[in-house]
Amino acid sequence: MEKKDVVIIGGGPAGLAAAVELHKKGIQDILILEREHHLGGILRQCIHDGFGLSRFQTTLSGPEYAGRFIKEVIDCQIPFQTDTTVLEISPEKIVTAVSRDGLIQYQAKAVILAMGCRERTRGARGIPGERPAGVFTAGVAQAYMNLYNRMPAREVVILGSGDIGMIMARRLTLEGAHVQAVFEVQPIPSGLPRNIEQCLNDYGIPLYLHHTITQIHGSSRLTGVTVSQVDSNLKPIPGTQKEYSCDTLILSVGLIPENELSIDAGVTLDSRTKGAVVDEHFQTSVEGIFAAGNVLHVHDLVDFVSIEAEKLADSAACYVLNGSLSECPIEITADSRIGHTIPQKVSGTQDFQLSLRVRTMIKDCRIVVRQNGQEIASKKMKKALPAEMIQLTVKADQIRSLDKLEVNVE
Repeated sequence: MEKKDVVIIGGGPAGLAAAVELHKKGIQDILILEREHHLGGILRQCIHDGFGLSRFQTTLSGPEYAGRFIKEVIDCQIPFQTDTTVLEISPEKIVTAVSRDGLIQYQAKAVILAMGCRERTRGARGIPGERPAGVFTAGVAQAYMNLYNRMPAREVVILGSGDIGMIMARRLTLEGAHVQAVFEVQPIPSGLPRNIEQCLNDYGIPLYLHHTITQIHGSSRLTGVTVSQVDSNLKPIPGTQKEYSCDTLILSVGLIPENELSIDAGVTLDSRTKGAVVDEHFQTSVEGIFAAGNVLHVHDLVDFVSIEAEKLADSAACYVLNGSLSECPIEITADSRIGHTIPQKVSGTQDFQLSLRVRTMIKDCRIVVRQNGQEIASKKMKKALPAEMIQLTVKADQIRSLDKLEVNVE
C-alpha cells in the first residue's frame, strides 16, 4: 500500500484548485484521482463564457478556466491519474481505486472530497408516461453537442429553469433547433437572472412558471409531452393540460452532491445540502477528510468553487503538517427561510466566511447572525434569490461564548 500526504478525489475545478494551493503551502506528496479520461471535470463541456470574473478578473470559457489550473498542476509536477475510479474510502483514510493497472490502495494523511455533483433524472422527478428515447438531462445534451459533436434534438421542450437548462436552450437554438418553451414548477426561476436574460429573453424563448410536465408520450422516440399548471402546493390543476409535440425533452431539475464515497467513509451528511457537515476548516465529521465545491453544496459560480477549495487547502496543509486542527464546538443554526449554511460548526477563534442560500425570493431584507440575541454580523440586500449564493464574513472578536450562532432573515 502506497502512502501519500494528500489524496484528492476528483480532478474538476475544486480538486485542481486544492492541489495547486496545497503545493504552494509546501505539501508535495499529492495525488489527484480522476475517473474521466481528462482533467477538468464538467468545465470541459461548458464552452460558453462567463467563468473567471471573480477568480481571474477576466471572462473565460469553461475549458479556458480549467486549462489555467491544469497548466499549474502540470507546471508544479503534481501527480494525477485519469481513468481511475475510486471504489471506497475508509474512515482510516485508505483510498481503494481501480484503473487500467488494476486495483490500487493508498494510505493518506488527508483525503479531499471533490467529486462534484450529478443531475436529477426523470426517475428522481417521477414523471409518468412511456420511456422513449429523446429524454435527456441538460448536462448529457450538452456533452453530446460540445464534446461529441452530435445534435440530439430538433423540436425541444425544457423542464426546469436551472442554469444548464437555460444555457442549453440558447445552444440548441443557435444550432438550429426550435425550443418551444421552458417550464418551471416553482413560482420563481431556479437559475441566475443573467441567464434568463441572455439565454431565454434574447432568443424569444418563453418561460412558464407554475407549470410542470404530467405525461410523456412516444414509444421508440419521444413524440410529445403534456404540460399542466400547478397550484400553490405544486399539484397539477385538472383541466389545465396542454399538449406539446416534440422529439426531445431536456431536464434541468436540480443537482445533487455526489456523496456515495462520503457515506462509505462514515461522513455525516446535511439533510438540506445533501453534502457533508463541515466546520470552518472544511473538515467533515471524520478527522482528516475534507470536502469543498459542489460535493459539499451546489454553487452558482465555478469561481466560488475554486476559492472555497483554496481555503480548504490551507486547512488541509495545516492538518498534514501539525496532525490536528482547532476544535469547532459552536454550532450554526438557521431560520426556516434559509435553505442551508456552510460551515455548520466554527471554533470562534478566527474569522470565517458564512455561505448560505434563501429558500424563496425576499426583497429588502437583512441577513443577521446573532449569538445569545446579540447581533454579531449582518448583510443588507435589496433582493435575495435562491439561485444566488449569499456570503458574509463573521469576525472572531464578535463571538463571545461557545453558544450557538443563529442566522435569520429580517
